[in-house]
Amino acid sequence: MKISRITMAATLASGLAFAAGAQAQQITGAGATFPAPVYAKWGEAAKAAIGIELNYQAIGSGGGQNQILNRTVDFGASDAPMTAEKLDAGKLLQIPTVMGALVPVINLPGIEDGQLKLTGELLADIYFGKITKWNDPKLVELNRDLKLPSTAIAPVYRADGSGTTYVWVSYLAAVSPEWKEKVGVATSVKWPAGTGAKGNDGVAATVKNTRGAIGYVESAYAIQNKLTGTQIRNKAGHFVKPNPETFIAAASNANWAGAQNFVVDLIDQMGDKSWPVVSATFVLLPKDPKDPVRSANVTKFLDWAYSNGSPIAAQLEYTPLPKAVQDAARSAWATQIKH
Repeated sequence: MKISRITMAATLASGLAFAAGAQAQQITGAGATFPAPVYAKWGEAAKAAIGIELNYQAIGSGGGQNQILNRTVDFGASDAPMTAEKLDAGKLLQIPTVMGALVPVINLPGIEDGQLKLTGELLADIYFGKITKWNDPKLVELNRDLKLPSTAIAPVYRADGSGTTYVWVSYLAAVSPEWKEKVGVATSVKWPAGTGAKGNDGVAATVKNTRGAIGYVESAYAIQNKLTGTQIRNKAGHFVKPNPETFIAAASNANWAGAQNFVVDLIDQMGDKSWPVVSATFVLLPKDPKDPVRSANVTKFLDWAYSNGSPIAAQLEYTPLPKAVQDAARSAWATQIKH
């Protein structure tokens, strides 16, 4: 039987496509929604560059910690750092990937992006339910150049166990002794006021659809959803807008030297231009992986992201890690993970 050249060409092309697809090695991760936008873009680029395909589920930091402790994924992701005791018990290595910023976002017709001024103390009072109207005298005093309406304030918070919440309440606790005492800092807290939504995307959607709402999201979600951001008064007493310049200013003050398990405090950093709500986000890697090949592919992916992913991160307004921190992370996984 004769086979036409067209048929042979089609068969060959199909075989090559199958071979190319077969070369892609899949790795799985789950956890924080905070870095999900950059992980998604890194995954797309890494598949084309090094043949590693990332399947990442943004289920929240609490879920990410649980899944990696149960070894149901190749790596977990969390914005809230694990304690040294939990890391040891779970035989996990914790390393940072990027730094990101949380921004307050509002739905207030007539108020444009970056116009409204807030302080950490006022944000705490809003989430306490003490300030309930947008024309509250304290807000009006701070924003004399704006005409604030009598619209009710609708605070929105994360309903799921969330590292984003951990970062946000860490800031509120840093600026409000009352918040620190009565609510505290955790991935899930008992909110005095407001409505819960699941994930950064859920908070973004709720704010976008609720007149008078205010919420907290990672900067990339604010950009993607075209939400209205605000200014915040920083530790130096200056009102700053959320943008790469103010995020980098805060990140530059990080003291990584000697940080146990790469945990540094970036909340309410000094500096005239520093944005006050910045944090690193982490991945959790098993030191005793069930599948050494998949584990090696995870570190290959991370190595590629460190070397090639900074422009992608910057486009989404994440702040890349300093090279010295990346190199320390490489050394940690090379010496502590059994492949």
